[in-house]
Amino acid sequence: MLVDTILIQAVAIVLLPLAAFTILIFFGKRLPRQGDWLMTGAIAVSLLLSIIILGQVFRTYDPNFRVAQSFEWISIGSINITPGLAVDNLTAVMLFVVTLISTLVYLFSIGYMEGDVRYGRYFAYLGFFSFSMLGLVVVDSFFGIYIFWELVGVSSYLLIGHWYEKDSASDAAKKAFLVNRIGDIGMLIGIMIIFAHLGTFNYQEVFSGIAGGGLLDPWLTAAGVLVFLGAIGKS
Repeated sequence: MLVDTILIQAVAIVLLPLAAFTILIFFGKRLPRQGDWLMTGAIAVSLLLSIIILGQVFRTYDPNFRVAQSFEWISIGSINITPGLAVDNLTAVMLFVVTLISTLVYLFSIGYMEGDVRYGRYFAYLGFFSFSMLGLVVVDSFFGIYIFWELVGVSSYLLIGHWYEKDSASDAAKKAFLVNRIGDIGMLIGIMIIFAHLGTFNYQEVFSGIAGGGLLDPWLTAAGVLVFLGAIGKS
């Protein structure tokens, strides 16, 4: 019962900013204050849920605690892609960290962005960024992490280029997009090396496969460096 509750709460934490983003994109101009209260409220509820998960996980602390759920999406011959989500001790902490920082950023933005001509659109993009970051935290496979990694790049581009009429903002957005692409291509190649040798994207199966000698040097080093390149590109 606790396992199901934690997974449902984790899904809600991720989807609340996405739901608010969707509403603001289509109806933001019709909402009071262009919907800033809706987006801020959504991330605040996500923060509350993350605190609940954190309390549930650490109330009866188990260093090996982990709950996961996956489903089969693509199955072609021996190729199976099964996206999923997982919550462990680190996930619980990072959900709290991301939602806390996001909530503080949203509250600061209410005053900082007051009067902006695209005020509601800014909050929508901020929500999409939070959704992407939270998705990174809970996914249970390299396939999922790449999808959300790309979404983080898209949302970063939209936020950096928010004042696109300014050359500085427009140029910065383009530069960030190009730099991210270099890192993302490296990450994709690294992930595909892992999949080609182990036949899976799932974290636990990949780690078990590496421990069992299914991915050896120089391919192991190459995959690690290329995946790390993606992180360098984002930073």
